Amino acid sequence: MNKLSTTQRAQILGMMVEGMSIRSISRLTGASKNTIAKLLVDAGKACADYQDGAFRNLSCRRLQVDEIWSFVYAKAKNVPEEKLGEAGDVWTWTAIDADTKLVPSFYLGGRDGECAKAFISDLASRLANRVQLTSDGLKAYVEAVEGAFGNDIDFAQLVKIYGADFSGEKRYSPAEYVASRKEVIRGNPDGKHVSTSYVERQNLNIRMGNRRFTRLTNAFSKKIENHYYALAIYFMHYNFVRIHQTLRVSPAIAAGVSETLFSIEDIVRITDEWEANKMVG
Repeated sequence: MNKLSTTQRAQILGMMVEGMSIRSISRLTGASKNTIAKLLVDAGKACADYQDGAFRNLSCRRLQVDEIWSFVYAKAKNVPEEKLGEAGDVWTWTAIDADTKLVPSFYLGGRDGECAKAFISDLASRLANRVQLTSDGLKAYVEAVEGAFGNDIDFAQLVKIYGADFSGEKRYSPAEYVASRKEVIRGNPDGKHVSTSYVERQNLNIRMGNRRFTRLTNAFSKKIENHYYALAIYFMHYNFVRIHQTLRVSPAIAAGVSETLFSIEDIVRITDEWEANKMVG
C-alpha cells in the first residue's frame, strides 16, 4: 500500500464512491485487485472510526429512517450450506437528518427486531436533544424506539399501501403505490413533517454510488466486512466531501460537524493517521 501515492489512492477511492467495481478500477489504474481491496479495508475502517467519533451530541430535529436490501456472496435462496450464517441477504439501516441531509448512523444486519434495536440505540446515542422521527410501517421500529428513547421522542410511522405485485414482464417494477396513512406512535409529531421522502431518496443515492446495491446485478461483496467498509467510505464521502445540490455545502458543514469541505485526499490523510495510530497502539 505504501507504493501508492496520495494521488493514486485518492483516485481509487474516488472511483469507489462513484460506483465502480474493483475489477474496473484495477483495469483503469493498473493497481492490483489485492491492493485496491486492502485500501478498501483500511479506508473503510478509518472512515467508520472517524464518523463514529465525529457524530456525537448532534442537534438534529427531524430524522427519517429506512432499510435497503442487498446481499453478500449470494442471495439467501442460493447460499451453500458451508456459507450459512455468513452470507445471504443483508439489510442496511440508515438515518438521515431532514434539514442538513446528514447521515449520522447506519447499521448492517437482518430486517428484524434485534437489528432494529441495535440501529435505533446507536442513533439515539448520537443525539443531543429531543427529535421527531419518522419510519416506514415496520413493526420492529416501535419496540426499538421505545427502548432507546422512552417517552423523549415524537415518533410517527408512514404506512404505505401498495397494489398487487407485478408478474411476468413487469415483475421487476415496483408495486403500484395506492395510498398511505400516518400513525402517531409516541409524543406529538408535526403531521406535515411525517415523511420518509429524504431517506428513500438516500436509498437511490446508495444504489447509484455503490454497485453492490444495484438491482439485478452481478456486482456484490463476497464478505460482509467488505460490504460494511464500502458503505463507510461511501457515507464519509457523502457526509464530508460531496456538496449537496440544495444546501450548496456538505451535510457535515450544514450540521455543524465540520467547518470546512473535505476532499478525497483528506480521506487518504485520515486513513494514514488511523493506520499510524493503530501501529502505535
